[in-house]
Amino acid sequence: MTRTDKPILVFQSDFTYAEGAVSSMYGVVKSVDRELEIFDGTHMIPRFDIWSASYRLYQSMPFWPKGTIYVSVVDPGVGTSRRACVARTHDGHVIVTPDNGSLTHVLQRIGIDEVREIDERVNRYPFTRGTSVFAGRDVFGYTAARLASGIIDWEEVGPAYPVNQIVTYRIPSPSVAGQQAHGIIEICDPNFGNAWSNMEWRMLAQIGLDFGSTAHVRIAHQDDTVFDQDVPLARSFGHVPKGTPVLYCNEVMNASLALSQGDLCRTYGIGFGVDWTIELASR
Repeated sequence: MTRTDKPILVFQSDFTYAEGAVSSMYGVVKSVDRELEIFDGTHMIPRFDIWSASYRLYQSMPFWPKGTIYVSVVDPGVGTSRRACVARTHDGHVIVTPDNGSLTHVLQRIGIDEVREIDERVNRYPFTRGTSVFAGRDVFGYTAARLASGIIDWEEVGPAYPVNQIVTYRIPSPSVAGQQAHGIIEICDPNFGNAWSNMEWRMLAQIGLDFGSTAHVRIAHQDDTVFDQDVPLARSFGHVPKGTPVLYCNEVMNASLALSQGDLCRTYGIGFGVDWTIELASR
């Protein structure tokens, strides 16, 4: 294969750039094949946060060319019996990752056609066999490089296992009841502090909401309300005064809440996950 025929490699992890872990992964890739292209997704996922790893895959992977190999390493169970796997998605991407919940959003929102357990007898970096704590370098990065370079084909990754055995989190489905829409805060934007729900923007029309209207927004953590206000719907943040909460359609076409030129999640103490619920009602 020529360079342009070989899949792009995109890496995400919770390693940060504070030490040499990312560099070591990329060094192994280049040791396998100097021609392979490597790009960063993010290495700033919160430590051990598998849910965020799952969401960030779903958020960015579809915008890469078909055939791209995404390597996702958030692996608090490294060195244990959790599976190391390679999954092929319904839209033609490949994900190399621990099977620990990191495939949840892609499986539910995009679909996975096949998954294989990495055979570490052959698909493991041979020069570091004394350690079991850096699978990102020794298993995931190495296997992704061998697959991208054509050294191994899909079947040589390892044995296939049923897609329904993939480890997943429970994600409650959003719903509409009467004049209210219900969902969860699925993720927080770590830089701008926006709260992203799992409610598709089109659901808001079902309760009479559109740009220019006002919604009553209630966000709760379990039974404790942390945000309870009327909020305007706008196309972007600059349509409301600085410091004003605003409902908008985010980059994955879901309803999201921001504080214009502020940090909504920090200001109101908002987190994310199945215990963080959001309720919208038309005014």
